[in-house]
Amino acid sequence: MNSVEPKQIETLLRLAFEEDIHTGDVTGMAIFSENERSKAVVRAKESGIFCGGFMAGYVYSFLNSSVESHVRCTEGQSVVAGDTVLELEGPTIHLLGGERILLNFIQRMCGIATQTSRIVKLVEGSSIKILDTRKTLPGFRLLDKYAVAAGGGTNHRMGLYDMVMIKDNHIKSAGSIARAVELVRERWGTTYRVEVETTTEEEVREAVTAGADIIMLDNMNRQEMEQALELIDRSAEVEVSGNMSAKKIMEIRDLQVDYVSIGALTHSVEAFDLSMKFL
Repeated sequence: MNSVEPKQIETLLRLAFEEDIHTGDVTGMAIFSENERSKAVVRAKESGIFCGGFMAGYVYSFLNSSVESHVRCTEGQSVVAGDTVLELEGPTIHLLGGERILLNFIQRMCGIATQTSRIVKLVEGSSIKILDTRKTLPGFRLLDKYAVAAGGGTNHRMGLYDMVMIKDNHIKSAGSIARAVELVRERWGTTYRVEVETTTEEEVREAVTAGADIIMLDNMNRQEMEQALELIDRSAEVEVSGNMSAKKIMEIRDLQVDYVSIGALTHSVEAFDLSMKFL
């Protein structure tokens, strides 16, 4: 799991404060002075996987606040309702000013980590790794993928720049899988691994012949996957994709598949229930 650097999320923080505080917290400014201080805790209100505690330091540093934050859970740690995950102390007006922004970040991250952990448990004992996708909230990809890793998942390509994936529209425009792979190899040689998306037995055969490093079996049923795996015969790694529900994963977990990619890990996030309470 890669660490997150402040510069990588600075733009997100700036946008978050601009939309929430903008010209100032009119409620807080009316009720509290800069000298008033408070202590607060952030507690889990359900069971799941904790992720994103480091965001407290980033949020309050961005406020130029003297708020002190103490993370009480490690990244990827299981928590239950009532567990204290963060302790905070500092100017009351700043604690409140950063409250919603902080919770928005870590509730999403905990939600992704929790959802990922549930899926990863389904393939324990098998050869399958659970992958994320590029179906992330714009601007949040780094944090979304960090949360997937915290939940035990494996990060797929970060974007269009770090891996070649030849999909249906590339194939249609190039004329064939073979031609698309050929063009990629001519341009990049072996700099990037090449993955090819396939939907039929014929496309799988063509991807094998073209020398793809990874072959994606997209929206295939079990019988089609079995036939595809015979054709591939371990000449390439195999990724399964396409609305992969828990039921589908359980049905194919015994197959010699390397990866299952699931867009829902990040595109259909249920925020984890956390709350901040003053002591």
